[in-house]
Amino acid sequence: MKVQDFATFKLSDYNISDDYGFILQEPLMPELGIQHLKDYKEKVLARVLLSHIVMGYVWQDADQGVVKVLPRTLAIPYCHLSKILGLPLIMVHADFVLANWKRKDALGPLTMENLSTIVSLPGGNSLQGFVLVTLLVEVAAIPGIKAVVQAIKALLTEDRPTLLQALRNMAQSIQNMGEALQLMYDYVDSDIYYNTIRIFLSGWKDNPSMPNGLLYEGAVDEPLCFSGGSAAQSTVFHVYDELFGINHQPESFDFLLKMRQYMPPAHSSFIDWVKGVPKLSVYVQQSADLDLLSAFNMCVSTLTDVRSLHIRIVSKYVTTAGARARVKGLAAGSGAQHLQERGTGGSLAMTFLKSVRDTCKGGLLKKSTAADC
Repeated sequence: MKVQDFATFKLSDYNISDDYGFILQEPLMPELGIQHLKDYKEKVLARVLLSHIVMGYVWQDADQGVVKVLPRTLAIPYCHLSKILGLPLIMVHADFVLANWKRKDALGPLTMENLSTIVSLPGGNSLQGFVLVTLLVEVAAIPGIKAVVQAIKALLTEDRPTLLQALRNMAQSIQNMGEALQLMYDYVDSDIYYNTIRIFLSGWKDNPSMPNGLLYEGAVDEPLCFSGGSAAQSTVFHVYDELFGINHQPESFDFLLKMRQYMPPAHSSFIDWVKGVPKLSVYVQQSADLDLLSAFNMCVSTLTDVRSLHIRIVSKYVTTAGARARVKGLAAGSGAQHLQERGTGGSLAMTFLKSVRDTCKGGLLKKSTAADC
């Protein structure tokens, strides 16, 4: 280096500020545009990232000192993207699970050992386990979804052999969903779920920690309220309820109906399509075919078993873990107590789950009914 080289020397060439030195001056995130996102998949993945950032920002101090305003640098792109995708302004099941996974080995199977999340919130291995176990439930549902379409086609053409096989395939798929859900006990610590994960999945509707909701700065003029993540946002259970003619109690059904607004619109439309076909239960009853009736009841019974398992999981991970936390003084806040009583989606958790399970069981058909038709 020569003295004359200093004639053009600038600290800024080395990203060094005259006023701040090596410190990055005013390190605030710029407002991000979404105009470069090309297709549906890119937009979905962008929302996955933004949704996790939003939940992390809102719940960074748990339910103590919760923020009331989402900064415009987050709020504006999040609102624009959500409007395009037809999703509410909060993280939903589709963000947290359905689009938040990757294979470790690109050619490997969809198994716990070969899966990882794309984005995570606090909770460590238990958070990853919670997401991936839930994902495996959705993976187990894939053959059942295909069987639903086969069953409807068979119903419309009165093809009993195909309908029977489709129902048996559904029953097996639902059983596999339950086996996948059972993995929750192996991969998720109940105390970590209750004291950490649960908080970051919570919404700002009917939540005393955020009684007025959240203001999306620069995007809306008034605070808005949205329910948090919930298993009720999983489309497959709604599909089965409609196909099997499960008639839930008004309050439970009202909540389930609201949760359909938290699904990708195309998934919700699939539920409507299933709802619009002739009643499968009526056809099975009128057929007087005991094999069909047995297969139908196996589906409903297995679905009831999965919902009973869900109740046991909620009992362990919310009710019992919540009692432990209160004894230890970890859940003294009003918001924590609220979430102990309600699910992250805002429903009265155990009351809702038991109601849904019981009405599901009520969907079983009686042999005498079929024989008398």
